[in-house]
Amino acid sequence: MHRFLNIRLLAPLERVLDALTHRARDESNVIIALIAYALVWTLYGVLAKGSQDLHYDMAEQVALAREPAFGYARHPPLAAIVVKAWFSVFPLTDGSYYLLAMTLVSLTLWITWRLLGDYLQGEKRVVGLMLLMFIPFFNFHALKFNVNTVLMPLWAATTLWFLRSYETRSALYAALAGLGAAGAMYGKYWSIFLLGGLGIAALLDSRRGSYFRSAAPWVTIAVGLLVLAPHLVWLYQNDFSPFSFAVSQHGKKPLGAALTSTLGYLAGAAGYAALPAALAFMATRPSRSALLDTLSPSAPHRRLAALAFWSPLLLPALVAPFAGVELVSLWTMSAWTLLPVVLLSSPLLTVTRADAIRVLAAAIAFPVVMTLAAPGIALAIHYAGVKPAAAHSRLLADAVEHVWHQATEQPLRLVGGDPDLAFGVAFYSAEQPSAFPDLDSHLAPWVTPQRLDREGIALVCNTTDQRCVAKATALAGGRGGRLEITLQRSYWGQLGDSARYLILMVPPRK
Repeated sequence: MHRFLNIRLLAPLERVLDALTHRARDESNVIIALIAYALVWTLYGVLAKGSQDLHYDMAEQVALAREPAFGYARHPPLAAIVVKAWFSVFPLTDGSYYLLAMTLVSLTLWITWRLLGDYLQGEKRVVGLMLLMFIPFFNFHALKFNVNTVLMPLWAATTLWFLRSYETRSALYAALAGLGAAGAMYGKYWSIFLLGGLGIAALLDSRRGSYFRSAAPWVTIAVGLLVLAPHLVWLYQNDFSPFSFAVSQHGKKPLGAALTSTLGYLAGAAGYAALPAALAFMATRPSRSALLDTLSPSAPHRRLAALAFWSPLLLPALVAPFAGVELVSLWTMSAWTLLPVVLLSSPLLTVTRADAIRVLAAAIAFPVVMTLAAPGIALAIHYAGVKPAAAHSRLLADAVEHVWHQATEQPLRLVGGDPDLAFGVAFYSAEQPSAFPDLDSHLAPWVTPQRLDREGIALVCNTTDQRCVAKATALAGGRGGRLEITLQRSYWGQLGDSARYLILMVPPRK
């Protein structure tokens, strides 16, 4: 009877594994599986985050997307471009946003699947893809869409094209590598470590002479610079303001603080890779010689792949202490594409069908179990409390619009004040206004005195934030209405934390 039950339980997994390893149909089957992966984790996001509003990073990108530019004060423009394109098709809702995030993750996994095909076959390739699904960046963290999420498919594609251009000297792959590199820089300047890391991998490879005598590296560099040129011009014209922001947030740290953050970065990276590494170890049960070949690959193409994995990951840790820069392990989010190659590509390692089915079973069960637990997670988050912007942005947007239309018949076009609140209100407002974060024209150069006179603005602050209240009051100058309101979110009939907000109306002068 026990054997019969095992056969009944394993039969569906056997069929799934057969579908993913079928030579003629594995590509289409993987795409179907990744679509399902995106949908299940989107459902998890909708349920688990149902007791809170969008993270301000997500709301910020929507607000920026309403003011197209070649760059912004804090970030390059690609994330805002992606958001604008997505919401030109999909409704502006929390669920649609979570679907965007998981679509990018699934795209990353598909690109990784293509890359794994150059190093792994059969069950190894399937297990390699499944291993990434146990890294939080491919589910939990990715649901908070931001510039790090955008980098995931870009780093994967750039790595794939670079490795293929190196191995084949193909002009097409070289051009694509340059395009991917420029796209990554348009996503986040952290991508300089990808470019530097891949460059180091090329220089350390034993075949570097042949590579650099070919046209491939120079095609990559030329295409990358050509595509990146408009943004470089914008940076020059705007005094490299995003770099100033980065330095103000994470730079100019004492050596001790920089070293501490570097150790935290390395420890965090090891933590993120721990579960996939453990699963790979249990699935392959490597011998001593297999472990040595994994740590120091003997084949040139595998050694290049290992260098292309380790260099972008470790290069920041070598630079940060001397540059006085604080590192955060969350920034490794886009660096894991080659991890399965590093863990599984040694020919001395084997993955049995039974072990592949076990990993596959765990990879399928994980999102299902988390989705079943999601309502309870949302309730626990509600009881624990979240930041005011996550708790009340939707309620605050309704209040602001109501008060605004009591003051003027003109549509709401601008909302400013506390950055997190301004972005949140801008996202949830039906009239889709632009944001004026912190009432700082450096952060929002599209807000000019002429525009303020022409369109007016709604100002929002937490009443405990005296700095925001003072700046908002000064800008309003007593021109419009003033309201203080207490908001409290209800979830499943349970009231959360309350907060009191100041709303100032500054109607258009004309």
